[in-house]
Amino acid sequence: MSTTRQPYRIGRRFARGLVWFRRDLRLDDHAALHYALKHCARVWCVFVLDRDILDPLLARGLQADRRVAFILASLRALDAALRAAGGGLIVRHARAAEALPALARELDAEAVFANHDYEPSARARDAAVAAALAAQSRALFHFKDQVVFEEDEILNGQGRPFGVFTPYKNAWLKTLQPFDLRPYPVAPYLGALAPADGHAGPLPSLAALGFAPTNLAALPLPPGSEGAHALFDDFLARLGDYGRRRDFPALRGPSYLSVHLRFGTISIRTLARAAHEAALRGGADADGAAVWLSELIWREFYFMILHHHPQVAQGRSFHPAYDAIRWLDGPLADDYFAAWRDGRTGYPLVDAAMLQLAQSGYMHNRLRMVSASFLCKDLGIDWRRGEQLFADRLNDFDLAANNGGWQWASSSGCDAQPYFRIFNPVTQSQKFDPQGRFIRKYLPQLAALPDKYLHAPWTAPDDVLAAARVRLGETYPRPIVQHDVARRQTLERYAVVKARAAGTGAQA
Repeated sequence: MSTTRQPYRIGRRFARGLVWFRRDLRLDDHAALHYALKHCARVWCVFVLDRDILDPLLARGLQADRRVAFILASLRALDAALRAAGGGLIVRHARAAEALPALARELDAEAVFANHDYEPSARARDAAVAAALAAQSRALFHFKDQVVFEEDEILNGQGRPFGVFTPYKNAWLKTLQPFDLRPYPVAPYLGALAPADGHAGPLPSLAALGFAPTNLAALPLPPGSEGAHALFDDFLARLGDYGRRRDFPALRGPSYLSVHLRFGTISIRTLARAAHEAALRGGADADGAAVWLSELIWREFYFMILHHHPQVAQGRSFHPAYDAIRWLDGPLADDYFAAWRDGRTGYPLVDAAMLQLAQSGYMHNRLRMVSASFLCKDLGIDWRRGEQLFADRLNDFDLAANNGGWQWASSSGCDAQPYFRIFNPVTQSQKFDPQGRFIRKYLPQLAALPDKYLHAPWTAPDDVLAAARVRLGETYPRPIVQHDVARRQTLERYAVVKARAAGTGAQA
C-alpha cells in the first residue's frame, strides 16, 4: 500500500505556462491550475472540443447530445470565472493532439499542465501530446485530481490490486489522511492568470459543432460550478436520509452530482471530505454520509480496475470464463433489444427506467441495475450492447463506472452479483416503487391502474383493465418474455461458466 498524497515537486519556474482543462471544469480546488499558477509567471487556460471525441458522436447519430450542451454551458461559466479573475478561456475545436502543441507554440508556453485522465483513449491522446511537446522542448506535467487515490495507491498486503470491493474500501479508509482531502488552493495565485484576448474567439455554438439543441435547460441539471454547488448544498440538507432513500426512484434520495463529478465542475475532494467528516462526526447525518462515501469509493474502485485490467475497456469480461457465454443473436435479439431500448418490454419498472433515460439522459442507480439485469438475464442479450447504449445516452457516462456496472449486472465483472442471482422486475418494482409514483410519471397510460396491478398489468382482471382504459397489446405491451421461463434459460446459458469453473477448480 502506498503512502498518502504528497505535494508534487516540479523543481523549477517557468515564464509562460498553459493549463489544459479536460474533466475538471472549475476554478477552485484544481490541481493542475494550482501548480501552474505557483510555478509560472503567466498562465493561459485552454479547453479543446476534441474532434476525436465529438466526430464519432455525430457519426453515431447523437446530434442532440446533452453532454455537449452541458460542456458548452459549463465552459461559459468557467470562462466568466476566469475573466473575473483576470484571465479567460481559450477554446479550440480541433484534435487535441494537434491543437495543444500548436497553441503552446503560439503562446511560447514552456510547460503544459493537465490533470490525469485514466481512460485508454485519453492515455493514448496524452502520450501523443507529450511527444509533440517534447519535440518542441516543452514539458507536459500531469496531476492526480479526479480521484482521491489512483492506480497503485491502494493495494493489498501482497502488493497486488484488489478484485473485491469491501477489502478495497477498508484499505482506502485506512490509508486516508486529512491531507488527502485538502483542497488545492487557487485563489492566492490568480494574479498569474494571463488574459485570453487575442487568442480566444467566441465559444462555438452547438450548431457550429454540428450538434442540435437539447432539452438540457428544462432538466433539473444546472451546469457549471455554480450548478454543482447548488445541488451539493441541497444534498447536504438531506444527507442523513441518503441510505434510507437512495434506492427509491420516486424519492429525492441521490445527490444528482454524478454528471458534475464526470466533468469536474466540483472536486471529488469537496464531496469526499464532506462525507468523511459527517460520518466521523456522528449524529443524524452519520449513517447516510457513510453510505454515500462508500458510493464515492466504488467510483475509485472501478477506476482502479480499469487501470489494472485494461481488457475490460476492449469488450472483454473481467472473468474470462464469461466470454464463453452464447448470447441471443439474430433478428429476435434485435427485436428484444429495440423493445428494451424504447421502453416496450411490458414490464413497467424497466420501461419507465428506459424512458427516463431517453427523455433526460439520467437513470436512477437502482434502475440501472434492474434494467441491465433484465437485458442480460431476462432477454439473454450481450451486456456489451447495453453498455454501448448507456454510453450513448447517459449524461454522466464514465467508461470505468459504466463498464463496471454492466459487468456487475451480467456477473462477468469483479465483485459482481452471482450469475444465479437474477432480479425479478416485478418484485423489484413492488419493493422500490410500491405506490407506483415513478412508473406513473413515465407511463401515464398506466396511471389509473390500482397499485396492486400496476407492477404487472397482465395480471389485472379484464374489468380492472377496462376501467383504467388499459388495452394490453395496444396502449401498453404485453410482456415480451415470461420471467420464470427466462430465468431458467439464463441458468442454462450460464452453465458454461459453472462447468469451466468446476473444471479448473476456480470460483466463477
